[in-house]
Amino acid sequence: MGNGIKTIGILVGGGPAPGINGVISAATIEAVNRGWSVLGIMDGFKWLSRGDTRYAEELTIQGVSRIHWEGGSILRTSRENPTKDPRKMENVVRSLSNLHIDALITIGGDDTAYSSSCVEKELGGNVRVVHVPKTIDSDLPLPGGVPTFGFETARTIGVQLVMNLMEDARTSNRWYIVVTMGRRAGHLALGIGKAAGATLTIVPEGFKGKPITLGAVCDIIEGAIIKRLSMGREDGVAVLAEGLGEFLTPEELDTIGAISKDEHGHIRLGDLELGAEVRNVLRKRLEERGLKIGFVDMNIGYELRSAAPIPFDIEYARDLGFGAVEFLSQGGSSAMISVQEGKLVPIPFAQIMDPATGRTKVRMIDVDSMTYRVARHYMIRLNKDDITDPERIETLARFGKLSPEEFKKKFSSVVI
Repeated sequence: MGNGIKTIGILVGGGPAPGINGVISAATIEAVNRGWSVLGIMDGFKWLSRGDTRYAEELTIQGVSRIHWEGGSILRTSRENPTKDPRKMENVVRSLSNLHIDALITIGGDDTAYSSSCVEKELGGNVRVVHVPKTIDSDLPLPGGVPTFGFETARTIGVQLVMNLMEDARTSNRWYIVVTMGRRAGHLALGIGKAAGATLTIVPEGFKGKPITLGAVCDIIEGAIIKRLSMGREDGVAVLAEGLGEFLTPEELDTIGAISKDEHGHIRLGDLELGAEVRNVLRKRLEERGLKIGFVDMNIGYELRSAAPIPFDIEYARDLGFGAVEFLSQGGSSAMISVQEGKLVPIPFAQIMDPATGRTKVRMIDVDSMTYRVARHYMIRLNKDDITDPERIETLARFGKLSPEEFKKKFSSVVI
């Protein structure tokens, strides 16, 4: 029945996401019901990479049966990367052997998926490995509109926060510059901004491959501010994807914060003061023209990651946890679990790797999709009519305290 499996291990890598405990719970219950032992491995690959097996503990049905509605992770998590050092990989392999683990369930994002695929290869088929996609960024290469678990909870809470800020902005006549987590892709920023009805949302994908500069980001927001002023409004909320920072030049990055990288080589975007820099640039530009606009910058992300999951993610996580065990019981390995149209669909590791980089593919926003087009349609942003219609240019230039010629020259490059 278990295809030779007696003991499985479960670990969590990367950042927290609502629903982790639901996966752990469902996988543990199903595995124990099949007669397997389950070891919960603390702190991702951290201790295994050091050859330390003391941080593995047996999980029981009684211990996990009611954790599915809790936020965080009972196994904690880390960004330890065993692929960086052959000695770390050797330690992982030896530790799994010493723990007598026959199959491993990893829960995490693109980096953990990559680490899992490398571990699986190193194990040479002796231990089956299956990955459960987890991240509030929703940037793993799942088909169609299938999100990663945790995304919908993060979006729900993020929307409420932005709606509160929108009301505060309206009440106090100010602009909020809100930077959301999401690393390279803009799914969370767009999901929050669109659902909340934020004034505008700026994501890396919206530049359609063109160079992204801090100046261009500020031009887009400045244009929106002027357009709002022409409508009789001094307030607004601009939602920015933190992933914009990944596309800035090293020189620009140096101006907005010290560059540091995590265990997987990614820029620690949380260390960049993107919102503060945008606020300062906009304030200076507008004050030089006699326009006094109040600005507040905020970051949203850490408030979302360990929140209690909404019912969507509770149910979704349970499906994934069950699916991972079922896949292993059928002899499966070397794949990421997905649920598509209500059915369990394993996606082989080979299919989710980018041939160009050798790492996990990152799913970006499709700017040609209806989802993005609708979001863009309802934003307050300068469009072609604002630049080509002489009467419109005259009005906007007046509110921006520019000449029509200056207005057109300044904003033509950021009009979509």
